[in-house]
Amino acid sequence: MACTSCPGENKNATNDPRWRRILWIALILNAAMFLGEISAGIAGDSKALQADALDFLGDSANYAISLGVAGMALAWRARAALLKGATIFLFGLAILGATLWSALNGSVPHAEMMGVVGLIALAVNLAVAVLLYRYRTGDANMRSVWICSRNDAIGNLAVMAAALGVFGTGTAWPDLVVATMMAGLGLWGGMQIMVQARGELRSETSAALFRPQVEQLRE
Repeated sequence: MACTSCPGENKNATNDPRWRRILWIALILNAAMFLGEISAGIAGDSKALQADALDFLGDSANYAISLGVAGMALAWRARAALLKGATIFLFGLAILGATLWSALNGSVPHAEMMGVVGLIALAVNLAVAVLLYRYRTGDANMRSVWICSRNDAIGNLAVMAAALGVFGTGTAWPDLVVATMMAGLGLWGGMQIMVQARGELRSETSAALFRPQVEQLRE
């Protein structure tokens, strides 16, 4: 079994043209889905769709950062992953706040729109997740991209379940429950990324401290 926290295990994969090509595809798809889903979420008054749209926006930024640091030293990739983890965590907090506000002031969302848009989003995220599957055991930066795609696919299934719940009950509570679950998923995923990134930074710092001593011994 591959070690998902070993700093040097996939160090050459970040220069893989296929990896960069997949990131570009993921970036374009996620940016397009953000525009479509945020519009549908506002029109349909669905907090779950809006939460998912914000997640697409966050992922677009994450893919752009990953493209920027691909090929750089591990320390820089770990710092980028730390930033991405913090961004995901903050999105989770924002979703929780928006869901609480909606519970007090919101109306019943449009279940049909939720279901259709959720199905399209699921298809997009599954396609991206399949493309990224081989890189799921890379460094923190690579793993963060995989976690984003995995979380998104799970979130889309939850949005579709919420659409059925709203349709069946005629209330907004299924939508609010799913939005809360998606927020929790974002918080957990962000923490996972930050923990691994901090471990890689500590490992790289320790290696840098011992490197001069090793070079002196060799001399």
